Amino acid sequence: MKKKSLLMATVLAFNPAMEVLAEEKERQDETLNISPVVVKGILPDRLESVPGSYFLVDEKALQERQPFSIQEALNNVPGINVVGENAFGLGVNIGVRGLDPRRTSRTLLMEDGMPLFLAPYADPAAHYTTPLERVQRIEVVKGSGQILYGPQTVGGMINFVTRPVPSDGQVHGTASAMIGNNDFTSLYGSIGAGDERGGLMIDALHKKGDGIRDNHDFEIQEYTAKGQLNLSDRHTLIAKASYFREDSHVTETGLSAAEYAQDKYQAPTGDNDKFEQERKTLQLQHIFSINDAVKLTTQAYYVDTNRASFRQINNPGENNGFSRLSNCPNNGLRNNLGNADQCGGRWRPRDFQYWGIEPRLDVKHSLFGVDSNAVMGFRYHEEDSDRKQYRVNEPAGQSLSFAKSAVLPHEDIRINVEARSYYAQNTFFAGDWTFTPGVRVEDIRVKTDVLRADGAVQNNPQARLNNHQTKVLPGFGVTWGGIDNTSVFAGVHKGFAPPRPDRDLDADGPNSAVISKTKPEESTNWELGVRSTYFKGVRFETTLFHTVFDEIVVAGPTSGAFVNGGESQQTGLELAGRIDFGTLFATSHNIYIAGSYTNLFTAKFKKTNASADIFKGDRLPYAPKHLASLNLGYQHPVGFDARIGVDYVSEQQEDVSYREGRPEALDYDGTGLSGHVIGVTGKIPSYALINATVNYRPVGSHITYFASAYNLGDREYLASRVDGMVAGRQRQVFGGIRYDF
Repeated sequence: MKKKSLLMATVLAFNPAMEVLAEEKERQDETLNISPVVVKGILPDRLESVPGSYFLVDEKALQERQPFSIQEALNNVPGINVVGENAFGLGVNIGVRGLDPRRTSRTLLMEDGMPLFLAPYADPAAHYTTPLERVQRIEVVKGSGQILYGPQTVGGMINFVTRPVPSDGQVHGTASAMIGNNDFTSLYGSIGAGDERGGLMIDALHKKGDGIRDNHDFEIQEYTAKGQLNLSDRHTLIAKASYFREDSHVTETGLSAAEYAQDKYQAPTGDNDKFEQERKTLQLQHIFSINDAVKLTTQAYYVDTNRASFRQINNPGENNGFSRLSNCPNNGLRNNLGNADQCGGRWRPRDFQYWGIEPRLDVKHSLFGVDSNAVMGFRYHEEDSDRKQYRVNEPAGQSLSFAKSAVLPHEDIRINVEARSYYAQNTFFAGDWTFTPGVRVEDIRVKTDVLRADGAVQNNPQARLNNHQTKVLPGFGVTWGGIDNTSVFAGVHKGFAPPRPDRDLDADGPNSAVISKTKPEESTNWELGVRSTYFKGVRFETTLFHTVFDEIVVAGPTSGAFVNGGESQQTGLELAGRIDFGTLFATSHNIYIAGSYTNLFTAKFKKTNASADIFKGDRLPYAPKHLASLNLGYQHPVGFDARIGVDYVSEQQEDVSYREGRPEALDYDGTGLSGHVIGVTGKIPSYALINATVNYRPVGSHITYFASAYNLGDREYLASRVDGMVAGRQRQVFGGIRYDF
């Protein structure tokens, strides 16, 4: 507590010191003369100077597409592979440029600049993403603009920018209702008001439905309050608090090949299996406009997440190709609903808390005789993780409260992380050129303590480990704007993902040990590209990227194990563009074509690691060579618009241990020849999904009517093999009405 108090006192003392430096001549008057403060996200005001690739999914694009979940919202972003193993975007899996998408652990997810993971350093798993109803736009950054943020930036960043508090003196709000097949319903409401002195906005969301597989129903609720207070023409306070709750019957274990062939949508334990999550957040921001050239922004955040999952199957296909229920009075019962009701299972309750504080100084200057924008700052971040596991061999164990009261934890692990981040970046503006050097330093201390493992108390000194590492991450980017409305950019930067403590455990007996089994992931990311709106009505961007990993981390040949796969390389080409023929031919009837394409022509391991069953030249898991999205739309001046599109994902390989023609392909437990029977290893065939949207908002009206359909052709396809074979979502159609005031 003494350390936290000292940090808070340091930051609070920093603001008055900057006021003295600015030599304010006037104090706050009774009458305020304030320009509205707009928090725009992580990208700078001058987008043409961004020294790397980025993609904006703005409010207009979200309304045109009416995405059903985050998955559909990002499908048109080049370089993005979203694995649709979940029906409604819960526990989203996003891979960037050939990286494994599992729980988006290689891509930093943020909301208004605040990290969203369960624990950004210790457990970067995306079991929560900002609901689209609250999102004004989505920023995807893959180039050297990442240097100001971290960790987990080997794959880029995605920032969800929420709607601002009203400031025009009027009451504003939104009310929407949606209904669709698979018992889907959604209700959302938002209301807010504010003026030049500040304002308040409140959001409420309730959403439920059935999932992809049988017995996969879900229900979520979220309540958010966001306020702004303009203390003077120089000082602004912004605060946001939210509460989120999820209650879903999601079976984390997939199907064996035999079960998938029998019925790919079955989940006999789904009625008992659960995933419960409760998330509370607080985000504070103080903006101090020292003068027209200097701005100090101090952000503080706190996140408290409790998540608990229950499963009745450990590994798919253990019993002659069919899954066996674990933790039963009569162990080895066949996987069916009747047997599931007679069994217990495995609860994994986990608690995560993290908080951080980050002052950042933005300065416009000409210190070296060149107009420049400088950014410098630091962040102190601390997190605590409490990971438990209970195994109960009776039906009463399906209740978490019973498990906690009746049995001792099978596993009890505590992890504490203390991280300090320092960064500085300067953009030099020299005619048509900009040059942006920058550096980030990550200093991380991790304490891991295994209290119980495999049901036994741990007295081994090796069950406790302190790990300290410091990484310097430089970056440099350049842009040239010598052609009207066109930017040519190039950049290189170091990416970094620290070792995850939960992967560095041998918690399997009374002599448990915590060892550094995996090294940090470090990447060198190169880019060369061009983005342009030179031609009227035409927008396009193309980027050639090349990423080299020193020690990429991949799933190992045994269950739950992770290993360093050594050096790897991802090289490819991204294309994105849109043509608005209405703008091109100056007509109010607009036909448009929008699309993206990614060719990941290289995604391979560069060295052999026989112990991890990795061989030079093997393709990386979940790295499809081709990703494509194409949309054709029409917009009528009366307020009607319609769109039809197709999203394509080429063939993928899920597991590094599977190569066509190798009879020794390992299975989930690493025991031999049953990999193809179990269904965890093997290829994922290519698939293409058709989607469509219709919107109608009469001119002058506040009401919008809309309908969307995804997987319109009801294509059956395999989405994932991570924990067994998981089918993708069937046809989903929904319609709704939204009233904006």
